[in-house]
Amino acid sequence: MLSILFSLMLALPLTSSAHCDSYDGPVIKDAVKALETNNVNLVLKWISADQKPEIKVLFSKTYNLRTGDKEIYQIVEKHFLETLVRLHRETEGAPYTGLKPAGTTKPIVVMSDKAIADKDVDELLAGLNGHIYKVIRDKYNKVAWLNTVSGMGNIKTDS
Repeated sequence: MLSILFSLMLALPLTSSAHCDSYDGPVIKDAVKALETNNVNLVLKWISADQKPEIKVLFSKTYNLRTGDKEIYQIVEKHFLETLVRLHRETEGAPYTGLKPAGTTKPIVVMSDKAIADKDVDELLAGLNGHIYKVIRDKYNKVAWLNTVSGMGNIKTDS
């Protein structure tokens, strides 16, 4: 029973969740830092060599407007961020669907980023193992309860 349940979980389609298009994702964080420090090199790692000239020109124009009219700068800055993320998504072979607000990144992605930043995978693995255990245990208990209610037999449901 458990192997069937686990197989079904693996067979279900998974949706990909990019966080490079989120305001708290690494691409936009690097872009903001690049604009604060006038260092376009901080964002070039996110795009292909062919895309670099476009970003360099746009970066320069954006940076040069930062001390002018605040509303105009916000529009130009957003255009720069959108262009950078769109080009980055192209390098991944993924569609650009707009910038997402901070806080919309799935917890697993946030945990993975933290593990990379901390150079420590143990906390990530412990969290994943705990989550997987809970999900499988909950699904197993639901199936066991349904089998008990339908009279199909007794299945152990406690840990």
